[in-house]
Parts: sequence; C-alpha cells; structure tokens
Amino acid sequence: MSAAALDQGVGYGIVLGLGIAFALGKHLPRFWEAGRTANVVSGMILVTFVLRRYNQELVTSEMFNTAGRTVKSGLVGSAVVSSWTWAATLLQSTGVCYRYGVSGPFWYASGATVQILLFATLAIELKRRAPNAHTFLEVMRARYGTVAHIVFMVFGLVTNILVSLMLIVGGSATVSGLTGMHTIAAIYLLPVGVVAYTLVGGLKATILTDWIHTFILLLIIIVFALTTYATSDILGSPSAVYDLLVEAAAAHPVDGNKDGSYLTMQSREGAIFFVINIVGNFGTVFLDNGYWNKAIAASPVHALPGYILGGLSWFAIPWLTATTMGLASLALESSPSFPTYPSRMPDADVSAGLVLPYAAVALLGKGGAVATLLIVFMAVTSATSSELIAVSSIFTYDVYRTYFKPDASGKRLIYMSHVVVVAYALFIATFSVGLWYAGISMGYLYVMMGVIISSAVLPATLALTWSGQNKWAASLSPILGLIAAIIAWLVTAKKECGDLGVACTGSNNPMLAGNVVALLAPVVTIPVLTLIFGRDKYDWKSMMDIRKADDHDLADAAGMDLEQIPGGHDETTAEFEEEQRKLLRAGKISKTMTVAMTLAFLILWPMPMYGSGYIFSKPFFTGWVTVGIIWIFCSFFGVGLFPIIEGRKTLVSTFKFMYLDIAGKKHPKTIHAQTPVLEEKTTHSPGDVTPPEKIPPKEDISSS
Repeated sequence: MSAAALDQGVGYGIVLGLGIAFALGKHLPRFWEAGRTANVVSGMILVTFVLRRYNQELVTSEMFNTAGRTVKSGLVGSAVVSSWTWAATLLQSTGVCYRYGVSGPFWYASGATVQILLFATLAIELKRRAPNAHTFLEVMRARYGTVAHIVFMVFGLVTNILVSLMLIVGGSATVSGLTGMHTIAAIYLLPVGVVAYTLVGGLKATILTDWIHTFILLLIIIVFALTTYATSDILGSPSAVYDLLVEAAAAHPVDGNKDGSYLTMQSREGAIFFVINIVGNFGTVFLDNGYWNKAIAASPVHALPGYILGGLSWFAIPWLTATTMGLASLALESSPSFPTYPSRMPDADVSAGLVLPYAAVALLGKGGAVATLLIVFMAVTSATSSELIAVSSIFTYDVYRTYFKPDASGKRLIYMSHVVVVAYALFIATFSVGLWYAGISMGYLYVMMGVIISSAVLPATLALTWSGQNKWAASLSPILGLIAAIIAWLVTAKKECGDLGVACTGSNNPMLAGNVVALLAPVVTIPVLTLIFGRDKYDWKSMMDIRKADDHDLADAAGMDLEQIPGGHDETTAEFEEEQRKLLRAGKISKTMTVAMTLAFLILWPMPMYGSGYIFSKPFFTGWVTVGIIWIFCSFFGVGLFPIIEGRKTLVSTFKFMYLDIAGKKHPKTIHAQTPVLEEKTTHSPGDVTPPEKIPPKEDISSS
C-alpha cells in the first residue's frame, strides 16, 4: 500500500489497547461484603471473577485445560468457528479469489469445512473411549506407549507452531499495511492481550472470548457484504460487480480458467489449490490439539451438535468474505479509490494477504481500514489463544506430568501451564520475526503445512477407530510419510524451476506433489508395517485409565468443595453408563451426517459446475451472492445468538445473584449453600435411566 490508510496510533490502540481491554477492562474488579457497592468492569478477569464468585467455577488445572468438560453446543460451535477463523481464513481466501475468481472462495471454504465435519466423529470417539483425557497425545501413549507418544507429540507441536506462525505473520502484515506500524512491533504486541486473558481464565476464558470475537467478526463481514452488493456508491449491486468482472477478465484473463473468466468454477490452478487446501487442513484439524481441547471441553451430549454447527457456520465466513472482498478488489482495481491504482496488485502483496484490506479501503475508506483491522485482530487473537492452551496442555500433561512429575498437584500443573503460555508466546513472536526477515509469507506457510504434518493424519485417526493398527505402524508411518513428502516436494520444485528458492518451492505443482504424498503415504506404509509386525488386537481399556489431575489442593485453598466445582465431580457408574449410551448414539449419527455433508461439499455441489465449464450468468451470480448472504445470517444466529439463548438460564441466575450481592440482600456463600438443593431438583429429568435417589449424595462422594 503506497500510504497507510490509518495512523500508527490506531494500530497501537487496537492491537495493544483492545487486547488488554479484553483481558483487564478499565479497572480491576473490586467487591465488598454484602451491603456494599461494586466497581465492576468488562474483561476476562472480571468474567473469571464472576464465574468463581457466583457459579463456583474455580480455575483449577482441570478447569484451565478442559473448561470443566461442561461446554454446551452453542459455545462449542462458536469456539470451533473462532479457532478455524485464522488470519488466513480471511486473507488467504480473499487472495485466492483475486487470483482465480469465484471458484477460489468455494474451494477454500469447502476444502476446509469437511475436516471439521469429519472431526466430529473423532470428537465423539475420544469422549467415548478416553473420557478423562486432556490431550489427544495422552490417548496415543495409553494405546501405543512412549515411542508413538513422542512421535505424535512432535507432529502435534509442529502443527501448533505452523498455525501460530501463520496467525502472527499474516496478522502483523495486515496491521503494518493498514497503519504503517512496524511489522516487528505488531508481531510482539499482538499476543500480549491474548496471553493476559489466557493466563487468567484458561480454556473457559478462551471459549468465552471466542464467542465475543465471532459475534463481532460476523457483524463486520455482514457490513462488508451489504456494502459491496447493496449500498456502495462505487459498486452497490451484484449486477455492477458482475459487469466489472467481465471487463476485468477481458483486460487480464485468468490462465487456466474457462475462457479466462473470473465467473466460472472451472479453474485449473483453483482446482490444484483445492487439493492442497484439503490435504493441508486435514493436518491442521486432526493434529491440532486445540480442536481436541474443544472436543474435551464439550459436555458429552453437546460435542456432536457443536462441531456440526461450527462447521456449517464457518463455511460462510471464507466463502462470503472472499466472494465479497476478493471480487471487489478485481472490480475496483481500475478505480482511483483503489490503493494501487493505476497498477494491479503486486503478487507479493497478494501472498501477504493484503487483498482484503485494499478492497476495504477502496469501499469504505478509513472506516474499511478500521473494520479490517478489527476482524484481523479478532481472528488472530482468538485462534492464538486456542494455540496457547493447546501447547500449554501438551507440555503440562504430556511432558511434565508424564515424564517428570506424575504426582504433580493441581497448583503445580496450573503453574506449569502459565509458564508455557508465556514462553510459547515469546517463542512464536521471535520465530515470526525470523520469517519476516527471510521473506516467508502467510501464503507460503499455508500451502506448505500439509507437506510437513499430514503424514500423521491417518495413523492418528486409526488410533481411535481401528483396533488393528500396531504401535510400529502408528510410530513409523508419520516419519516415513514426511520423508517421502519432502522428497516429492523438493524434487518437483527442482524439475519445475531448476532452483529451490521461496518462489519455486511455494508454487502450486511442487506443493501439490508434497501435500498429496504426505497424506497418502500412510495408505501404503500402514498395511506394510501391519503385515511385518502383525495386526494388533487392542481392547480400548488402557484409554479408560487416563486419570484427571488432583485439584484438591486448589479447592481447599479456596475454601470450596471440589465436587461442586465444574470438572471436579467424580462420575458415578450410572452417570458414566448413561454418557456412554448417548455418545454411542451420537457416534452413529455423526458418521452418517459427516459422510453425507462431505459428499455434498466436495462432489455434488461443485463438480457439475467444474465439469461443465459453466460461466455464471448475471442472474446466477446474483443468486450465488444471495445464498452467501443468507448463509452468513444463519451463521450469525447459530454461533452468535444461539449461545445466548442456550445459556439464558445461567445468565439470568448469574445477573440475579450479582444484583443480590451488590444490593447487600444475599451473600454468595448463601447462594452456594442453596445450589445443591436446586441441582437435586433439576439435574435429573423424568426420562433419566437412573433415578436421582440412587445416585450417592454429593457430601458422601466428596468424603469418601
């Protein structure tokens, strides 16, 4: 961008000021005893304080890393959407649209939605087979032992590192491009607020912030879409955009697209990106401990609907954002309002993710720049928080508690989680600076990630779904697949361009070769290693032996009963059997639903249009855009408004208790004393298998 649309002060204000506001608010919360007033503020510290005072949600090690395993489907859905809405979701998808036209947004969205839908089945299997797990790596160790545990730990951490780097590198490039803020300053300051609220509230704070971020993000995307296709003086209708896209194709036709048009699904390079996108995103979902964290945090009956809701709601975000802002860039490049006018965007700017901010500035001026800065900030910080929790839980449970201190207390585990959150944030920021100096962009990382990690996808999946995979097939397949993928990637690059520079290795054909080999190599190595070392006959019992952390020390120090704290309750046999029955039923439903929706997104919808080479007519393009706008409104209801509706009873009771406390009418201790009585009346419905009187009273459980 020739000149920054905003002042540096705006950049610092949003990146640092808004981040700290989410964490701290304007003041620290101060409550007096009953009869006193309170000075309360927004922010995650306040939320955590309120949850503890009125809902007995003490931040134990279990609560920090699993959110008490009680999160409902609406919040699970919004957390999935937020975790999957990276900077790349907004910036890379828009860049793909700019390069390939209308096919790019669809290929991006469909190629990254199916993984979430398919992961729903694994989420159910994890909760059914390993109900006390904190990470998916604990499951690998329980089944296969130390060697496999270490192998998958490496692949899991590399996944987290690559995702975190994409978030920070892409976000900082956008902040710098819009405000003139130095890129290194943006890199180090973006994680500051995230670290603060993650330290205070753990996974629960992350999930609540995910909802806030998703709510704001969807509103801004709706504003962009309605501005482009309804109210803009420059564009203002699908018809106007369509006419300008026809002119753009005539001026600079797309190589490999049907008739060079931006308005066709038949795009050779778009299809190659589609394959790369599918392969790479399998790795970043199935191997990212952040998604397993969300599955673990969900209550058993809410895991399946939460992931289905999240996947379907997320689809509209890259599809409509890119269809709006990517096409707006193409339509407006010939307008003096476009930042690079009269030139086209340099390819380096497209790869850096600057298509969306350029279009926003051209459409809305400084308001568009601020809106872009906000959505990129929301995307980067919420997904980064998920990565911080993912990595901290790996180091806390899979490294520290497993290999150094198996009897670690809850207080010690919390301390380790906090240390890792801070250390990892510093590591990622410093690594990002190195990539910036090396000229590695977000776009390069995005298409390269599948080469590095996807060879572990199939072995990880089979660990929860097939009893026959032996430990050597699980342990060696990812390594052999990685070696084969790197060879395929670099050999193809050498033959294509004659060198191994960033430009050549980042081009489509080498990345396609590396990604496909990575994902499919285990299809060969697993059967071969199974034949060599024999088929396993796993009984799934060792996964049940994974134990929760002992948080009695934290509960005792806070003067609270661990049994009353979310995540601290020890299930009775009847409760466990009822959960298993529900999860088994949910597993059967998820397999049917995910297969059907995967076929719809990958084959039934796009392939007829690709095969026919259909070029959109003006009415069809108008309908295409209209469907996207309707879908984004459905997403806003599903993951923006539905969590409020679903949690309305808890919200009402919490605000009621806050009022009674502040007005001096009732102390929280009185409220808590009455809570068991209320639970006894409401926890069990008439349809429950086990009558309430057969479940031991809570005081008996905690004293035993």
